[in-house]
Amino acid sequence: GAMGGSASLIPRDLLGEYQELTFLSKQEILLAYKRFSELLPKEERENAWSARVPKSQILTLPELRANPFQHRICHVFSTSETRDDSMSFEDFLDMLSVFSDSATSDIKSHYAFRIFDFDDDGTLDRKDLEQLVNCLTGQGEESRLSSTEMEQLIQNILEESDIDKDGTINLAEFQHVVSRSPDF
Repeated sequence: GAMGGSASLIPRDLLGEYQELTFLSKQEILLAYKRFSELLPKEERENAWSARVPKSQILTLPELRANPFQHRICHVFSTSETRDDSMSFEDFLDMLSVFSDSATSDIKSHYAFRIFDFDDDGTLDRKDLEQLVNCLTGQGEESRLSSTEMEQLIQNILEESDIDKDGTINLAEFQHVVSRSPDF
């Protein structure tokens, strides 16, 4: 129509592919596409499925705006070769898919692990856990833990989770813990 409706269409073969590769319904994919293209400047919207949205725009999404892990989430889902954490439509879909209610707990915990692995080395060590706790407790002076409290908390987390006692939590250990806490 005159509203430029055709500009907001995903090529049909891609739509089918996205349904197979994500936990999202056709409706959810189309809505995601609309939201994604609205993050782009007007002149780029026509080919939104091949454009990249800068991280600063992704962070304006209501789902991420208040999320303490917003930067990590952008980092983990972005496939940007220049490592600027920008997102393609496929990156964006992957993110929405993992956060959707239909995603399996295995997939969710796998991505949670990557998000909490701040130094991207494949394990959660004391430093990762400290950053994780800081993200969760907020950065304000009054809510910050003392170093003694932090030490105690990390000790407790490791005692609960570090099955092979190597001082770090690997993916399998993390998934084991998550499987025991259904409200995770």
